[in-house]
Amino acid sequence: MPILPRLLRAVLPEAGPQRVIALSSFVNMLGSGMFMVSSALFATRVVGLSVAQVAVALGIAAIIGMTAGIPVGHLADRRGPREVYLVTLCVQATAMAALVAARSFAVFLVALCVGELARIASVSARAPLVRRFGDAELPRFRAYLRSVANLAGALGAVAAGFAVQLDTRTAYVAVVVGNAASFVVSAAITVRLPSVAPVEAPPAARRWLALRDRGYLAFTVLDAIMSIQGRVLVFGLPLWIVGHTSAPRWLVGAAMLLNTVLVVVFQVRAGRNVDGSAPGGRAFRRAGLAFLAGMALMAAATGQPGWVAAVLVVAGVAVHTIGELWQAAGSMELRFSLVPAYAQGQYTGVASLGSGLVNVVAPTVVAVLCLTWGAPGWLLLGGVFVLVGLSMPAVVRWTERHSPVYA
Repeated sequence: MPILPRLLRAVLPEAGPQRVIALSSFVNMLGSGMFMVSSALFATRVVGLSVAQVAVALGIAAIIGMTAGIPVGHLADRRGPREVYLVTLCVQATAMAALVAARSFAVFLVALCVGELARIASVSARAPLVRRFGDAELPRFRAYLRSVANLAGALGAVAAGFAVQLDTRTAYVAVVVGNAASFVVSAAITVRLPSVAPVEAPPAARRWLALRDRGYLAFTVLDAIMSIQGRVLVFGLPLWIVGHTSAPRWLVGAAMLLNTVLVVVFQVRAGRNVDGSAPGGRAFRRAGLAFLAGMALMAAATGQPGWVAAVLVVAGVAVHTIGELWQAAGSMELRFSLVPAYAQGQYTGVASLGSGLVNVVAPTVVAVLCLTWGAPGWLLLGGVFVLVGLSMPAVVRWTERHSPVYA
């Protein structure tokens, strides 16, 4: 058998809805990865905004975007997720295309807000599709999609790097147009999915069930706190390496590459046995301990000779990524196993609200604890992750006992 077809069969799901969702997700994240890396430069170099204006626009868009998840998720539950998801992709494409014509703060802000609203909405609309077509293989399929997203995001970042290197208006505009095109292509691929009928809700089910589910809200809060760990590597570690250690600066890129490779290669394996709410809670417990160990290693790099600091940072990133794999597996499992099928979109909207709040506050938390307080701050934040992980199994058990699903 030729090698290439064999590799494709090993990497891609079997032909059918799972492959369609995987390809659609890959194209979507490829464009998003390009835009995320170069968006600030596009705004300053092409639109002509100041750094302060860009920061304000990004913050406002993030806050406004959080409001879309719950109502759009509910709409997907009741009207059909495929059609709603397609609409969100088309809106994102339109918003990106509008950015090309932006020449003022107002136009940039409106386009960015519309795009963020549609992005958060798409997450809620897509979740019922993943649940429906993941079926008996749902844990493996979710983990596979996360690997695909990380790979696509990394490739998109590399592509954006060429635009940054060229540093021309044409290059930055090409990135934005490419991101808009990725949404169009993603929608064209998604059209191949069969339409999914809404899961009928029991007569006694309340309309805004997710907002009344105190156990799930508690899980969302803990999951959001634990998700701050993502900013440790992306935001805190680069500044820590450059400003507080003697490690070589190229280690910043190497650390990100190591994290991405480990996630792409091992996420499916990490989630293999996380099937059910109890294993999901235990995965958080392991993740918290791994985060503390990894952050302790990275914190210990300060004051060490260059090669020692580099070894400690690499070891810390590897251990931290193990925690990330477990946390992602547990989070993905609990976002489905604690949720009734007829309200998957609505519950995903609640989870996205928690993620959105993290995007707003996490950089400040990491800056204060890890960069201002130094090594004690790294250990304190790691300790918070341990407490969250230890608390999660009890929260999961309480949620299952007091679920208002049929109240």
